[in-house]
Amino acid sequence: MKLSEYANFDGIGLANLVRRREVTPIELVECAISAIEKLDPKLNAVTRRLDAMARKTAKGDLPRGTFTGVPFLLKDLTHSLAGVPTDCGSRFFKGWTRNYDSEMVKRWKDAGFIITAKTNTPEAGSSGSCEPVATGATHNPWKLGYSPGGSSGGSAAGVAAGITPVAHANDGGGSIRIPASACGLVGLKPSRGRTSYAPDWGELWNGMAIEGVVSRTVRDTAAALDVMWQPTVGDPYIAPPPARPYLSEVGAPVEKLRIGFSTKAPRGSAVHAECAKGTKKVAKLLEGLGHHVEEAAPKFDIERLEKAWGTIFQANEAWAFIDHAEATGREISNKLVEKNNLHLIELGRKLSAIDILKAVYDMHAVTREFARFFQKYDIWLSPTLGHPPPKHGHLFADENAERFFDRLMCFIPFTPIFNATGNPAITLPLHWSADGLPVGIHFGGAYGSESLLLRLAAQIEEAEPWNHKRPAVGLW
Repeated sequence: MKLSEYANFDGIGLANLVRRREVTPIELVECAISAIEKLDPKLNAVTRRLDAMARKTAKGDLPRGTFTGVPFLLKDLTHSLAGVPTDCGSRFFKGWTRNYDSEMVKRWKDAGFIITAKTNTPEAGSSGSCEPVATGATHNPWKLGYSPGGSSGGSAAGVAAGITPVAHANDGGGSIRIPASACGLVGLKPSRGRTSYAPDWGELWNGMAIEGVVSRTVRDTAAALDVMWQPTVGDPYIAPPPARPYLSEVGAPVEKLRIGFSTKAPRGSAVHAECAKGTKKVAKLLEGLGHHVEEAAPKFDIERLEKAWGTIFQANEAWAFIDHAEATGREISNKLVEKNNLHLIELGRKLSAIDILKAVYDMHAVTREFARFFQKYDIWLSPTLGHPPPKHGHLFADENAERFFDRLMCFIPFTPIFNATGNPAITLPLHWSADGLPVGIHFGGAYGSESLLLRLAAQIEEAEPWNHKRPAVGLW
């Protein structure tokens, strides 16, 4: 199989070729390895190649799953691949190795995915860009020298360039949706409790973090969620199960929806003209598809929510570093830790148990305010980000920490809201700026409404397809 041919298939398309014996898993793995060799010197999306492991798996007896034989990229954060370090984009965590597969890794393997490499991430996943000191900046395939977003920046760059059709991503403040928007991909953040952190944790970031993927098609995202969503024994809570497989929603009829749209950031920060333009364009598209669309936005205490989100963020980042320091004896200093994380650790150390409990209760209170919007509307439509992907350096995390976080929150004024409330949201690649950078459009729904979001996303994908658009760096 030629690389250009390989890159034109999504994950389900490649799995169908394997199923029909038109191509073998080892051929697909060799394509992915060749793609890394060809593209990664420009992108720096991959931090650890797993060529031998992937080839051995591809030649073995693979499970018969939705994605049998399809190469897959694993983000180098959170989840464990047995015997392989999880460096978390960090000098401080470098070499952290567990001897078991995390539950999500088991499920991706059971679905037939072949893990081919691990991808770059900002240190401890704490940035909306992917520019870690430890492993260097990942480039956006649409324009070198620009950010691919974060924290799943390596995964998004790899999928956008065609290295694999699907890759692991996770999201505590937008880290699935930010890079999906920046790289022209589909990125769904599931509802709180939809995916498991077994066996290591019951939840992360007090329930704000969740697992998922980035992909080029809605059907790959839907099928991947079918693989991931089932609860695991011991999970502290679970989201309500879907009525039918998520993949069944792709192509299913879409009822007339009530959609409120807004181009204004709830926090009052500026929204780039291209982001507003793209949102208004999609609002008109949705009207043309028969939906009721009007300008409207949820009413909630954004300052209370952002403060609660920030407190939980600070406490959890501080815990992660301090816990690892106690386990390894490593010193928390700028020799091993970037300035933004040193800032978070310092703030987190000062928090009391009462501060953290107050943040959780405030988060729940604002969630109730936010949820009332979805009693009237089915969807909240907005830009995914406050502005298109910035140049490298704009969100470099080892400089002035306060400036970094001011810039970060202006870049991501919409995404953390859905982490704090636990609602699902999806970004779709529906607009490009005048200089050719992707601008994602964001669709949020009521808690547990992934089926509706996927059904609508598939309708939009058919009406306004995006797969003919290709980045400057890729296999096409």
